[in-house]
Amino acid sequence: MATLFESGQSHIGDTNFADRRRAPQGAPGVERRQFSDSRQTSRPEIDELAKAVDQYKLIHRRRFITFEELYDVMISLGYHR
Repeated sequence: MATLFESGQSHIGDTNFADRRRAPQGAPGVERRQFSDSRQTSRPEIDELAKAVDQYKLIHRRRFITFEELYDVMISLGYHR
């Protein structure tokens, strides 16, 4: 006999809730990009940095980057102190 959690449905009162943890999360192997949905700013240098960070994360298969990696991305864009 399946429990409520194993069936993917739970009943609380008269409302049915679907267990979305078991539902497919979009196309397989595709991750949601951090900056793709953010609004465009009026400063093109910020957009350039955001795209460069996103590209770095794609190339290196990283979801999060460290400050050192962020600094490396900034250096690759021509930043100098």
